[in-house]
Amino acid sequence: MREAFKYDLRFPLIIAALLVVGLMTVSTAALSPRAAPGIFTKQLIGVGLAAVPLALLWWAGRERIYAFAPWVYGSALLLQASTFVIGREINGQRNWIEIGPVQFQPLEILKFALILMLAVALRAGYKGMRTYLWAFAVFLPAVGLVVIQDFGGALVLSVIFGVMLLAARIPWWHALVAVLLVGAAVPTVLYPHLEPYQQKRLTIFLDPYQDPRGAGYQVIQSTIAVGSGGVQGKGYKQGSQSHNGFLPEAHTDFAFSTWAEEQGLVGGLAVLALYGLLFWGLAGMAAGSPRLQDQILFAGVLGQVGFQALENIGAALGVLPLTGITLPLISYGLSSLVSTLATLGLAYVVYRDRFEGSI
Repeated sequence: MREAFKYDLRFPLIIAALLVVGLMTVSTAALSPRAAPGIFTKQLIGVGLAAVPLALLWWAGRERIYAFAPWVYGSALLLQASTFVIGREINGQRNWIEIGPVQFQPLEILKFALILMLAVALRAGYKGMRTYLWAFAVFLPAVGLVVIQDFGGALVLSVIFGVMLLAARIPWWHALVAVLLVGAAVPTVLYPHLEPYQQKRLTIFLDPYQDPRGAGYQVIQSTIAVGSGGVQGKGYKQGSQSHNGFLPEAHTDFAFSTWAEEQGLVGGLAVLALYGLLFWGLAGMAAGSPRLQDQILFAGVLGQVGFQALENIGAALGVLPLTGITLPLISYGLSSLVSTLATLGLAYVVYRDRFEGSI
């Protein structure tokens, strides 16, 4: 089965197309006076660095990957915990580790590790309350280390957890009760304990003009950039909003706005279509895999990438809150890029070996 599968290039080609969009976006965002020097070169390096984990995954295969899951997860937890001691603060968040010239965000490794470990913990599917005990034993340490420093990151981990539980076929009424409890807890328990600036970031999208020079500035400039692109866009490297410094974080949080300004509605729809094909491919992998464990893993990958794309694009269009979540494969960031490619590579390798082994 492996010999026949290795020539199926549809999934990698979709990923490659999104990477091209990302490189074009970063290269034009690099012209902004707000951008740090050398971001395009660093993004290219990130694509090259991703070859290392991809090669390891390809060599290891499905059975070895699952066998090493506890070690990968434990290492990811230690790295995340170390940010409280040796973490470097960037944009008000102390969740980066710097070793010489190398700087990375352990959260990105933790996303990968959580998906892998939950696939192991939930491999038998729903088996009563013990399923939740195993699942929460994996999830709570991860989200507990993240939520204090990075609300957006904790949100992504929570979506991964919820989607994978659903894929494990928990009773529908359990899921309904959980949604109701979370819906009640967010405004009554979580929101009041957030910092004032965090609260404003979550609500300002409803009316950004109440604070146009402060919290609403980013949303306003983003929607202006998207709208000014029109149908066909201003052309590659012709975006005035990003190049003149009006659009903040044009290479990260608002990468979609940068792309839409230059490529217009047509380019924006093309990106949405590529993500749709990517998600369809992951769903097809799940449907074509005989083992529930693999289906759960594909659900986790789809949950992570799908939610990040939805939240980032929604925030850029001013219809969802700003959470600082990057756009997978497109936003600048070596940690995010390498981790996302490794996660998608994980899905590809597990699908390749779906009929092999006994785990």
